[in-house]
Amino acid sequence: MNPQFLRIAVVLGLLSAIGPFAIDMYLPALPSIGEDLQASTAAVQMSLLIFFLSMGFGQIVVGPISDMVGRKLPLYGGLALFMVGGIGSALAPSVEWLIAFRFLQGLGASAGMAVPRAIVRDLHTGTDAAKLMSLLMLVFSVSPILAPLTGSVIIENFGWRAVFWTVTGGAVLATILLATSLKETRPVEARAGSSFGTALSAYRFLMGDRNFLGLASIGGFGIASFFVYLSSSSFILIDHYGLSPSVYSVFFSINAVAFIGMSQLTGMLADRFGLRPVVRVAVVGYATTMVVLFAVMASGVDRLDVMAALLFVGYGFLGLVIPTTSVLAMEEHGAIAGTASALMGTLHFAIGAVAMGIAGIFFDGTPLPMVAGITLCAVISFMLAKVTLGRGREIVEAPAE
Repeated sequence: MNPQFLRIAVVLGLLSAIGPFAIDMYLPALPSIGEDLQASTAAVQMSLLIFFLSMGFGQIVVGPISDMVGRKLPLYGGLALFMVGGIGSALAPSVEWLIAFRFLQGLGASAGMAVPRAIVRDLHTGTDAAKLMSLLMLVFSVSPILAPLTGSVIIENFGWRAVFWTVTGGAVLATILLATSLKETRPVEARAGSSFGTALSAYRFLMGDRNFLGLASIGGFGIASFFVYLSSSSFILIDHYGLSPSVYSVFFSINAVAFIGMSQLTGMLADRFGLRPVVRVAVVGYATTMVVLFAVMASGVDRLDVMAALLFVGYGFLGLVIPTTSVLAMEEHGAIAGTASALMGTLHFAIGAVAMGIAGIFFDGTPLPMVAGITLCAVISFMLAKVTLGRGREIVEAPAE
């Protein structure tokens, strides 16, 4: 492994993980936050949903800015805003203030979601990009393994507010790494002609590119299925199945292990079979596994071990879907990589936020609505893959800047 290749993957992965860490780390605290702030379950879930929305839609602005001024400056600004939101969340006197500061924190996190993907495209294409993206996902995926475990320990010993002080400290560390370990990958000459006007033209172009939209949506519904799990799992596993916050964190981490393990096979499988065949097989496996899980749960089998086993298999397949669709979607858009990454990220989070909102409406404290939401997202992802990857590849040239 090229040391420089690995170093870039670690830095980009950590920058990307800042936002998810601020989600996963406080998941075990959702019930206790409601009790402490005397807020309803819906209000506490809103603090999660608003973070997703601001982190998703913030990318619409930060992506084009990274095309105009370079990649590093928007990352510095995003980290600063993330720290302000983190400190405000830690001091929030009510759930309304918590929601407001989570909104700011999500805006800051949006830079860490959009810009690293653009940096990958600046540096590599094809299978090399897939390998770098899978390494980035390896670091990124440490969040759902370590964050809930760390969060549960912090919450049990210091309370839920300490979670936000911790993630703010993580943002400080990320800022140091950004300054010392990552060079600017968007040269000045490449920025010439970039403006909000050209960004709007690029967005119009991308919205008319069926290949880009199809690939982004395949990954979007795959991610949305995980968002549904994020929003409901703590209440179901802790309240319905009676797990402690610590045991819940372990259970949550198991799925991340499956995702990480399979994502690391992306480069090898892409070299041998190609990126598109990998996506086709992975979405079939994911949708099939989730349909089986829904059928089992709908038949009246309410067993945690059955749900755990099938989610483990399903999220393994999902680990192949996310990095491959991201690379394929941006393959032909190097000149507008920041804008393309922003639109893809926004689509991912918009789809995820809608899925979380719908799942919240049907939430009844049992696993079936959550499983139904996950299954529906997986099936839609499969259907989109049939349409997008079932026809011949369309080469679409990006507009000149």
